[in-house]
Amino acid sequence: MTSRDENHVERRSDIHDAAPGVHFTLEGFGPIIATAIHNGHDVRPSLLPNMSVSEAQRLRDEDPYTGRLTDVGDARLIVHTSRFEADMNRRREKAVYLAPDDAWGLDVWREPPDDVELEHSYALYDAFHEAMGEYFERLEQEHGAFVVLDLHSYNHMPDGPDGPPADPEKNPVVIVGTGNTDAERWRSLIDRFIADLRRFDTGGEPLDVRENVKFTGGDFTRWVHGCFPTSSCCLAVEFKKTFMDEWSGVLDEARLEVLRAALASAIPGVREELAARSGATPSGQGD
Repeated sequence: MTSRDENHVERRSDIHDAAPGVHFTLEGFGPIIATAIHNGHDVRPSLLPNMSVSEAQRLRDEDPYTGRLTDVGDARLIVHTSRFEADMNRRREKAVYLAPDDAWGLDVWREPPDDVELEHSYALYDAFHEAMGEYFERLEQEHGAFVVLDLHSYNHMPDGPDGPPADPEKNPVVIVGTGNTDAERWRSLIDRFIADLRRFDTGGEPLDVRENVKFTGGDFTRWVHGCFPTSSCCLAVEFKKTFMDEWSGVLDEARLEVLRAALASAIPGVREELAARSGATPSGQGD
């Protein structure tokens, strides 16, 4: 691990033949952290010849550009490893997609990865959770309570780039997943967050934000809440890929900025709700 300072951590793998560079980047320290754990596209070179899924298919089922939405709070976490190498949003035993059922019917491998390769992938998973456990423990000690905004994106053009989009009645622009959160404990904060997102002016029409439609949250929010059941509020925030062409990967910069601004507009309310719980005065980014 290399540290620029105590509030910036770049976790590098020390595993033989692991992908070069940084496994994940963690910047800042404070009670509101935004994460992009499916942002990554990196796959270590030793795995690539055995992958039967194409790079374009990997990109479509990853969450590209979500890392650019994480600069709205006090801290940001961006995972650079592809979910197709090790998925930080699954339980450990399902973190590597060994069967098509693990990956939406995709046959990821020409041959099942051998034990050495699996050990490398699970070690990345373990290193990530160890580091984040230490980080969240420090947040709990210093701030009492903290909020995790676990940012993701989802596809809505199942019939190709020229086909019709999925039914918007069943596919909101933003989904707030609270299935792994103690929603009763955090109801005021959840409702404020959703209301503030809906209130953001997107150019004439309200932002379609709904709770627990299609997605209720993955294992990362379950894990955080399980480790810190009374101090953590973990919200899975899913953005429909209206900000990009999900088939080509081409980004719509203006649309992404609208969504980033909408997310940023909801941070002061989150901060006020946290402060109200602790009796403190809101402080930090977003004031």
